This record gives sequence, structure tokens and C-alpha cells, in this order.
Amino acid sequence: MKKVVILASGSGTLARAIFAADKGYEITALICDQPAAKVIGVANEFGIKVEILELLGDRANWDQKLLSLVSKYQPDLIVSAGFMRILAPQFVQSFKVINSHPALLPLFPGAHAVRDALAAGATQTGTTIHWVDEGVDTGEIIAQERLAIEPTDTEESLHERIKIIERGLIVATIPQILAELK
Repeated sequence: MKKVVILASGSGTLARAIFAADKGYEITALICDQPAAKVIGVANEFGIKVEILELLGDRANWDQKLLSLVSKYQPDLIVSAGFMRILAPQFVQSFKVINSHPALLPLFPGAHAVRDALAAGATQTGTTIHWVDEGVDTGEIIAQERLAIEPTDTEESLHERIKIIERGLIVATIPQILAELK
């Protein structure tokens, strides 16, 4: 059975969808950098092993610790599900890593994609699943789903609507990727 490690830092809505999916793969661990993140409780609900690796002090040291920690699980795939850290080049060269992003890349990369789409006056946005490389949201696009921006949308309302399609797309995409991996 293929093994997946989840990286997450936040509320766990995306991770919950992945944990709850009817899957033909094993989630071996959740790795979180925020000891108070709600995603930890979500992982506990599903009996997923949780590893906490706070970024304290030297970033290069943390990068090495993350590489070592993930290596012990020997994952076939790593899913960044709201992990708000840029991964080191050595990490993304060592593992197959995907990310879910709340915009139609290459438009609106970075941490404020929803706000940026609204500020630009975009009429549509969506979500993108992409391979993680050394850049910020620059990896090869795997899948996308579009969503119209409504005139009444706020950053919060639009982000919530994006999260709905984001959850469905990531849950559908993970098994497809794993089936293609050797």
C-alpha cells in the first residue's frame, strides 16, 4: 500500500477531507509546525500519528530535521495541506510533494491568493493542485478547478467557497497521482 505524509499548519479542513476519504493508501503521519494548530485535533480524531516540528531558531537546522523526520516514514507522496512554510530545495528534490493552492496558478501565487484575486478585479478563480518545486507555487500544475467570483464575495466568503472545491479536487487527485507513481 502506498504511503502518504500530510504537512499542515492550520485549521485542518483540507486534511479532514483527505483523512475521511475512501482511499487505497495509508496516511502514515501528519507533520505540523504549529503546536496549537487545530489540524492536530483533526488528525487525532482519525487516529493519524502526529509529529510536531516547530521552527525555533535556525531555519537550516529545521529544514534538516524535517527532511530526517519525513524520511523515517518513507512516503510515496507528501501532501502539503495548508502547510505555511516554503520547503527547502533538498526536501523537494528528495520527495514527491504536492500542494493545494486557492487560485488558478500561475495567477496569484503566494500566501494571499484570494485577497490578490479580489484586488485584481478577477472574475474567476479556483484551486490548483501542483507539484512543489524550489519556487513559491511555481511547480507543474496537476489539476485545476474554476470558480466564478461573485460581486458580493468578500475575501472570507470567497475563500470558503474555494475550500469546498479544493477539498474535492485534492481527494480526487491523490489516488490518481499514487496510481501513476512507480
